[in-house]
Amino acid sequence: MSPTSTDAMKNSLSEAGSHLKQAAADTGDTLRNAAAAAGEELKLGKAQVKADLADGALAGIDAAEQAGSAAREQVDVLLDKGRDLLDSAAELIRERPLASFGVAFAAGWLIAKLSRNGGDR
Repeated sequence: MSPTSTDAMKNSLSEAGSHLKQAAADTGDTLRNAAAAAGEELKLGKAQVKADLADGALAGIDAAEQAGSAAREQVDVLLDKGRDLLDSAAELIRERPLASFGVAFAAGWLIAKLSRNGGDR
């Protein structure tokens, strides 16, 4: 018996169905593989973000330490200038005690006068 058109159609449909099943299985495998690859990429990206944040934190800490060192240097410079100024004032007082007393008295009187006038307003 020779195959009829109906039998040929059934065979073609069966073959098409098999191919569709295989395509669906291949699609599922591809999606699972893509999800696994995406998960690995996410893990790598997360690790990279953590590393970048840690590097940023370390750089910030280093900058803060450098700022502290610079501030200490400035304080030392200001303290040295203050000591030099006090030494100069002490030397001037030793050389001219009466003039120093007069200047101190006049400065005190002026400050007191300005304070009283400032309170009257």
